[in-house]
Amino acid sequence: MLEKFSDSLKKTLKKIAGASLVDERLVDELVKDIQRALLSSDVNVKHVFELSKGIKKKALEKDIPKGMNYRDYLIKIVYDELVKFLGGERKGIKISKKKPFKIMMVGLFANGKTTNAAKIAKYYMKRGYKVALIGLDVHRPAAMDQIKQMAEKINAPFFIDKQEKDPLKIWNRYEKDLAGFDIVIIDTAGRDALSEDLVKEIENLNKKIKPDEKLLVMSADIGQAAEKQADQFNKSCDITGVVVTKLDGTARGGGALTGTVVTGAPIKFIGVGEGVDDLEEFNPEGFVGRLLGMGDIEALLEKAKESMSAEQAEDLGKKFLKGDFNFLDMYEQMQAMKKMGPLSKIMDMIPGMGQMKLPKDVLNVQEGKLKKWKVIMQSMTKEELEDPDKVFSRTRIERIAKGSGCTAGDVRELLKHYRQSKKIMKMMKGDPEKIMKKFQKRMPK
Repeated sequence: MLEKFSDSLKKTLKKIAGASLVDERLVDELVKDIQRALLSSDVNVKHVFELSKGIKKKALEKDIPKGMNYRDYLIKIVYDELVKFLGGERKGIKISKKKPFKIMMVGLFANGKTTNAAKIAKYYMKRGYKVALIGLDVHRPAAMDQIKQMAEKINAPFFIDKQEKDPLKIWNRYEKDLAGFDIVIIDTAGRDALSEDLVKEIENLNKKIKPDEKLLVMSADIGQAAEKQADQFNKSCDITGVVVTKLDGTARGGGALTGTVVTGAPIKFIGVGEGVDDLEEFNPEGFVGRLLGMGDIEALLEKAKESMSAEQAEDLGKKFLKGDFNFLDMYEQMQAMKKMGPLSKIMDMIPGMGQMKLPKDVLNVQEGKLKKWKVIMQSMTKEELEDPDKVFSRTRIERIAKGSGCTAGDVRELLKHYRQSKKIMKMMKGDPEKIMKKFQKRMPK
């Protein structure tokens, strides 16, 4: 997620932490570093200078809060100003009790409206809502088929009509059927540009459907053009929020993130991957926390709630944080973590872990490798599973490899992963008992 931007900001914070003297010269260096990081992420020059001006002004003030040194104060300023820059407080969607709560997706062609309609549907289904999808894109030939495929993928009810070419008639046909759902996600047509006919069609749908939320779906690779597009859609369609997609790609997403915020259209969701679960409610505080390597404990808790029970989370966390786990524990932990998403992203959510340079082969264990490791573990004795250190001998490795139908190299790779995982977890600071008590407190009953 904006990896280069994040790395640049982390280096800037390290410069502050390691400085022997914090003075105006260091503040100037800090501001220039932030400017370079923002500009390289495609943020508009005007907004970059407004942000850096605000940081410098506050940094040179000598009214430091009690109990805080100047270094910590500088870091707090950077954090606070970036949060403010990206919209301030979280502006999520509040689902009312009125049924159905209607969310209409709008946007340009090929920005991911249909895919994100399904992602948002899945997001609310996981939270216990009864959700349906309806396809009103009558222009793109494959649109109705895509809605059908995506809805079936997430096991959501869907309503389409391949023959009808009037979206209003499709809505009228299914309106009564949709009345029994908590939430209805409405997919509309996109265009190559914000044309008059698109505006007219959306206006007519808006007038008839009266959606509670109108979300503009925008790809991160649109860059600085995001501001203009968001502004145009806002004026023409009265959008209530933005979904920024493809933030996991190589695109410099700073332009899309900041461009939408300055128009007054808050970002409601961000897409962080291609999977149907790779969607997050946008929280500027947590997002900036991850960028700066400070973690995002709220997002981590959300992921955990979706993937495991409170008891599983507590047990998983205790063993992970203590660094004392055997092969069976490690396998269970990897399976649980896979449900929460890529380990590299999970690590970014843990305070302090985002600043560590962790081996990529430890963070990105593929599903096929997990299956192979399971077979290897099945060829171990109970004693070896419970005490992995006993496996580190040539004769045992060869016996396990032969019994599992794998190579000795595969067994050694598993052993290497075990040692690396143990080492990484011991690097984590903090009292495991206290951390897990807080963690358990926030988990659902």
